[in-house]
Amino acid sequence: MAFLEIKNLCARVENKEILKDFSLTINEGEVHAIMGPNGSGKSTLSNVIAGHPAYEITAGSITFKGKDLLAMRADERANSGVFLAFQYPTELPGVGTALFFKTAINAKRKFLGLPDLDAVQFMKRLKMRATALGITDEMLKRPVNVGFSGGEKKKMETFQMAFLEPDFCILDEMDSGLDIDALKVVSNGVNIMREPHRSFLLITHYQRLLDYIVPDFIHIMVNGKIVESGDKTLALHLEEKGYENYK
Repeated sequence: MAFLEIKNLCARVENKEILKDFSLTINEGEVHAIMGPNGSGKSTLSNVIAGHPAYEITAGSITFKGKDLLAMRADERANSGVFLAFQYPTELPGVGTALFFKTAINAKRKFLGLPDLDAVQFMKRLKMRATALGITDEMLKRPVNVGFSGGEKKKMETFQMAFLEPDFCILDEMDSGLDIDALKVVSNGVNIMREPHRSFLLITHYQRLLDYIVPDFIHIMVNGKIVESGDKTLALHLEEKGYENYK
């Protein structure tokens, strides 16, 4: 049974069809990367999987661990193990980072029928993940993403992902706007999470991210569907030739 299976998916937003007969199968432990020109539907795909209400599904299906993902609300998808790291992380003024993390993890645990983490358990888990990703105490004391640089916001997204330990992680252009040092930190955070039971979907424009997070499969997406798939060498071909042959 596939871990995540998308079959003949069609989706639109504001009456514009974006995804057109899109299909993709991801198995446990696999890392897939989707590349494509602007407007090809990459971010739409990530939002549809996560359950963004602005997108209307007009055909097709998505199953996650054997369950109908499209029948779930966005919060149910997240609590079931789907995580979306945003291209542009949202600032939450007035919401403390530690409180945000505690609320998120205990909501997930309640959904799974587990007891809340107490204060000691929570702080131990928070500090352990923060140390591994270079998240400072000062960052944890701020409101969520407020006053952070672009690189710091992406580090916090990776930290949130590591803290919640999702089963399926979607990284929507996590490399966008990052300098080389921030890219290495974010990539390391992803790589230390790679395990046989966890899968990833990387969405990116650039081959450079794939120097640090090496995917098992690369897919080229054009006009709402996958037009070619291959291994990591496909990204090198794109870097040299661009998308001209796929238009």
